[in-house]
Amino acid sequence: MKPIRVGIAGCGVIAPTHAACYRRHADVQLTWACDLKLDKARALARDFEIPQVTADVQQMLEAPDVDLVSICTDHASHAPIACAALAAGRHVLCEKALAHDTAGLDAMLQAGDAHPERVFAGIFQHRHEPLNQRLRDLIRGGALGTLLTAGMQMRCWRGADYYRGDAWRGTWSQEGGAVLINQAIHYIDLLQWMAGGVRSVAGTYANLAHQDCMETEDAATATLGFACGAVGTIEATSASHLDWEPSMQFHGTEGAIELRHDRPVKVSFRDPAAAARVAAELDACAAETERLGKSYYGGGHGAQIADVLDAIRGGGEPFVTARAAAETVDLVLGIYAAHRGGRRVALAPRLPTRAATA
Repeated sequence: MKPIRVGIAGCGVIAPTHAACYRRHADVQLTWACDLKLDKARALARDFEIPQVTADVQQMLEAPDVDLVSICTDHASHAPIACAALAAGRHVLCEKALAHDTAGLDAMLQAGDAHPERVFAGIFQHRHEPLNQRLRDLIRGGALGTLLTAGMQMRCWRGADYYRGDAWRGTWSQEGGAVLINQAIHYIDLLQWMAGGVRSVAGTYANLAHQDCMETEDAATATLGFACGAVGTIEATSASHLDWEPSMQFHGTEGAIELRHDRPVKVSFRDPAAAARVAAELDACAAETERLGKSYYGGGHGAQIADVLDAIRGGGEPFVTARAAAETVDLVLGIYAAHRGGRRVALAPRLPTRAATA
């Protein structure tokens, strides 16, 4: 079979994880490393034996030896690079957040719709982890009965050096926000994906501990109305003394499941036998998987990239399409809009109803 040739746009923190995942596949060739700072491109190329480097993304997109582009750049550049890559006939895998504003999000999806023959996927690697997939199946399959409430919390610390290290971080114009659109977005995604989509949101945010180094939020809360009728909450901060502490809770009429640090910490059902069975299933799924890069990336990047490659080989859809990833960005942007407008915001589905509930 013809090899899949990959160019990586953006050679910063997450790029080595993408490169390492691609290197696992015998029919994949890393052909280009692209970064505005050529020294970063050269470093990635050296570490992963990538033959060509450039600071000009258009040069890479127009090169004949690129089939798939991994976009690992700052948020604001995701949309223009993705649109240009699709127009150039390339498949696209874009890191989170898919876009930093609604205009960019709409443009990306329109570009994807104009090229249905191309695979267009958004990174939400935690959807590929066995524990999260099993928990979603349990919730959506009715194991908890009627879902009543669902919530998530993300508490972590990002210091001034983090925000000053890259000019785009902590800015509305380039990052689109801070803790919600960057650190918390993975668990916001899991929450809405597991519970079946969010249709309304109210929220507020504040900058409480980073006024000297960024303009966006380091603390936020939101209340959610899910499509299934359940209600929920989001709480996130990047000003905590805790290094990285995610937690999620799902409570229904027949049972409740809670996770902390990506492990089940509470499994409680009306039926004790059901509780024991579900607890055993989740414990088995939560067995440690290989993690590439920082520990909080989880073990899903390899599975997601393998899935995207399979979609390219077989001409199908990836597990996390760009439209699926866009629904989570809509939710985050909805929280920002709710705060600014002092009102509850309605969210329209990006996916067909059947796909959203599958």
